[in-house]
Amino acid sequence: MKTAIPISFALGVLLCSSCKQGSASTTTNKANEKDTVTAVMTDTTKKFVLPAVPTMMTDPGERTQFVALHYWDNFDFADTSYVNLPDVTEQAWVNYCDLLNRLPLDEAQKEIESTIGKANASKPMFDYITDLADRYLYDPNSPMRNEEYYIPVLKAMLASPLLTDAEKIRPDARLKLARKNRLGTKATNFTYTLASGAQGTLYGLKTDYVLLFINNPGCHACSESIAGLKRGARINQLLAEKKLTILSLYTDEELDNWRKYQYEFPKEWINAYDKSLTIRDKELYDLRAIPTLYLLDKNKTVLLKDAAAAQVVETYLERNRL
Repeated sequence: MKTAIPISFALGVLLCSSCKQGSASTTTNKANEKDTVTAVMTDTTKKFVLPAVPTMMTDPGERTQFVALHYWDNFDFADTSYVNLPDVTEQAWVNYCDLLNRLPLDEAQKEIESTIGKANASKPMFDYITDLADRYLYDPNSPMRNEEYYIPVLKAMLASPLLTDAEKIRPDARLKLARKNRLGTKATNFTYTLASGAQGTLYGLKTDYVLLFINNPGCHACSESIAGLKRGARINQLLAEKKLTILSLYTDEELDNWRKYQYEFPKEWINAYDKSLTIRDKELYDLRAIPTLYLLDKNKTVLLKDAAAAQVVETYLERNRL
């Protein structure tokens, strides 16, 4: 099944346009906006209809909140035929996730949990919507991956009366893992070992920032991340100023292969492995996506978790002037 992409333009028109109450031309434009959105979404007889924003509501932020709050008002979660209409439902879900990015995180999380709760109207629909959440918010290959959005999905799944105890085992395990090393919390400490046999700990690193780079030797995506980190102007400036430490960490047992790829790592980095395999075996960190990047401050508070690429780290450092 092809991956849906956000129709940001259509939603942008709906959210940002302002209108004067009582204007016939504005009313016509409003209808045209709705028709445009539904026409783009699908050419089937069933369409996803966005909520009509009150004409007196002109502030873009207020309009965004209104659309998010009422996004699913015209959608019948009990109608299981929508499960077979991904051009309607999947596209609606993707646009919804894109819309939530315009809200404060706590508001977005409440909306997601509420939406999953509405899907309890039918088991087929509940399974379908939560599967969409898995694929777009949890899958490591999804460009929309967002653990902070996925956590309320998991909470709603555990609260659902439709799922059996057996069906709740996986979301329960995922929720426990998602809550580890969460944004704004302290990263879990661990001991690392250098090629020389010397050891150190994460909390023993005394710089303003630590970039934890968990990777596998020879992994193509890992090599791309290494190259991206080498190119990062702000990353390398902080390295040169001794304000940033990059800790490259291997978490498996094939050390001969790890040693073969030492040449890939700059001497300015700490290149180490987990001798006790504690990180992997005790699931101290979520390793479903390799490579993975965690940016920590001097207190080891997580600033970025599971960053998808070196550019994400570079952009964060530049935007926050770190």
